[in-house]
Amino acid sequence: MTAPVRAESTASPWPAAEFTARLRAVTAERYHDRHPFNLRMHQGELTPAEVRRWIANRFHYQRHIPVKDALILAKLERPVLRRAWLRRIRDHDGSTEGEGGIERWLRLGEAAGLARDELWDTSRVLPGVRLAVERYVTFCARRPALDVVAASLTELSAPDLMRTRIAAFERHYPWIGPAGLAYFRTRVGQGARDGEEALALVLAWARTRPQQERAVAALAFKCEVLWALLDSVDRGDSGAGGVP
Repeated sequence: MTAPVRAESTASPWPAAEFTARLRAVTAERYHDRHPFNLRMHQGELTPAEVRRWIANRFHYQRHIPVKDALILAKLERPVLRRAWLRRIRDHDGSTEGEGGIERWLRLGEAAGLARDELWDTSRVLPGVRLAVERYVTFCARRPALDVVAASLTELSAPDLMRTRIAAFERHYPWIGPAGLAYFRTRVGQGARDGEEALALVLAWARTRPQQERAVAALAFKCEVLWALLDSVDRGDSGAGGVP
């Protein structure tokens, strides 16, 4: 049996302001800053074991950020766009050894009492986290440039989350030293820049209502990926329920 073909919308495209508002509404309503695990984290209710479980499993997502960005990079047709997106890979991988977001996350793990080898050891990754990350990387490999760039618009909400997280860790988890928070501090500025750059691309590329609706759906999917990842970390078990 074949799936029914969905007729494309013939409605007029949303004006840029309305389209932007719809995209921002997705993150305002569905971003993982509202997830119960993040709320408990920011209220200082996590045990050291829960903090370490989150750091170790979130690292599986962090290590795949340059991978998904390389897949997006391959879809960009113009050098100016590839140069701009290449910066995102450098932000996470670093230009030299000992630099970049992945290195800073490893230092966060060390500050929390996790050895680097423990973070790189994928046998520690919960199946639900593994599935969520795999779905997102596959999405970036298979979907067109508009969809995958739109999915990255979760960056629009990242700076506020990072500020909240820095304050929460300084207040509630002082056993993690200031050096361990470098990743969060760096992402405040990087997230703001990346989000605005991606938003400009989405506004330029999505010229029809079907394209705009696809962009909104792609961003909602990304929010579901991040939510499903935290579902698994919150349970701390092997369940994969809720993976989009």
